[in-house]
Amino acid sequence: MAARRQGGRWMWWLLGGTALIGLALAGVGLRTLPGSPLSAEAASRWEGTGPSTASTSGSAPASPLAPAKPSPSPSPTPKPSPSVKPLAVRPAKVTIDATGWWSWSMIDRRTGKVYGSSNMAQTNTTASLIKSWIAADYLRRAAASGQTPSAARMQQLTIMIRDSDNEAAQSLWEEIGGSASIGRLVKTCKLTDSSAYKNLWSNTRLSARDTARLGVCIADGRAAGPKWTKWLLNEMRAVRGVGDFGIRKAFPASTQKNIAIKNGWVTRDALGEWHVNCLAIGDGWTMGVMTRYPVSLGYEYGAKICENVARQLKS
Repeated sequence: MAARRQGGRWMWWLLGGTALIGLALAGVGLRTLPGSPLSAEAASRWEGTGPSTASTSGSAPASPLAPAKPSPSPSPTPKPSPSVKPLAVRPAKVTIDATGWWSWSMIDRRTGKVYGSSNMAQTNTTASLIKSWIAADYLRRAAASGQTPSAARMQQLTIMIRDSDNEAAQSLWEEIGGSASIGRLVKTCKLTDSSAYKNLWSNTRLSARDTARLGVCIADGRAAGPKWTKWLLNEMRAVRGVGDFGIRKAFPASTQKNIAIKNGWVTRDALGEWHVNCLAIGDGWTMGVMTRYPVSLGYEYGAKICENVARQLKS
């Protein structure tokens, strides 16, 4: 009887263990059935492999346990290029029906580009146009030596620029050493075509190209130096009377007041010619126009050539 009870217990233990093993195997089977709520999907989602090979309905939903992929960095929004203020002038073909000889040059001070007529390197006597350099050379050298010009000197400078006074120009010309000053002009402003003539300031020879370069040299401070550049430009904007003609007359009144000028006009009796020349310094640009023609035509003829050149270059 004892043996049968022990055998019964053994059989019940064996049957119970077998049932447990069966249940365990059934659970595994359920986990491996496609679509079962117990099926193993976590590994594929964690690795971010997307849909399984058995899927036919698109990507499997992402597991809330999966690490978030970094979002792609947005492309930087390109910054717009700073707008360049248009100049009041631009290079263009210039056509003038005029007697005699004329040439022109224009420089874009923003880029340094030089434009002009095919003869812009040919020279002409400057007459009073060179007074702009005489003033600049005097003021720069005075500042460099630590000198403050007297009130009388400053008055000479003013009337030489605004009114083109010849006596004031001669006094200042002698003060700066005469023709040696033109050597400094060529060196300081990097001119290529120009030269002094004996010791006569009126007979200094500049080309239209070098006239425009002189304008750049005054505008950027090399000519008069940092202390006096603004003062000189203001005096050149204040040119008045008979010398107020030419390039800036091509512009509206609101623009004219901001254009610094110095013109030159003289009769060359030995040649029977007028020599009329124009220098202008605008906002970002400079221009030089040189003319010579029969004396019978008057100085207004050359003044009008300067103005007409500017009209054709005006934007």
